[in-house]
Amino acid sequence: MALQILLADDHLIVRDGIKAILERHGFQIAGEAANGREAVRLAKAHSPDVAILDLSMPQLNGLDAAREILQSHDRPAIILLTMHVEEQQIVAALRAGIRGYVIKTGASEDLINAIREVVGGGIYLSPGAYGVVVAAYLAGRNVPLDPLTLREREVLQLVAEGHSTKEVAGALNLSVKTADSYRSQIMGKLEIHDTAGLVRYAVRHGLIQA
Repeated sequence: MALQILLADDHLIVRDGIKAILERHGFQIAGEAANGREAVRLAKAHSPDVAILDLSMPQLNGLDAAREILQSHDRPAIILLTMHVEEQQIVAALRAGIRGYVIKTGASEDLINAIREVVGGGIYLSPGAYGVVVAAYLAGRNVPLDPLTLREREVLQLVAEGHSTKEVAGALNLSVKTADSYRSQIMGKLEIHDTAGLVRYAVRHGLIQA
């Protein structure tokens, strides 16, 4: 039976290209999503073998979507597909339980190899990402843990995307007062005092695109 794969990327032309590559190699697309929240919903509905998630997606980025998906009973192997090769992003993905980290600028075979590796229980890093991790290890660097909770990261992304407190509350089923409280907690933890600073932090950490 063909492997069932969930594909999430906010660019339709990118999804179409990846879908064509996967189908050419005998994989079956179980669902397509244009944002992280839709990816979480489809993962729960279809229980795919593998979820391929773009890192920078609206509403909920790929890293946090992966965290939510991995809380479910049927845990697919997850591959993060991204342009980011920052040490912090790669380490955060591995800590979250993501098993594949594939750079978009690589060859299509890179993604196919990643699928085969993670389905077999292994971990796959694109050569560029692997080099970053090895360099960090040899230098003895320790990447600090993310100071924010998953809910705080969700609020941060929506704020950074330009949503009002009322809109954030509606998207996350919170009261306006609770959403505002989360915003204050985030600013306190990050020692950031304005929205522009939150936007810069979100871009730097791959939560939103510049």
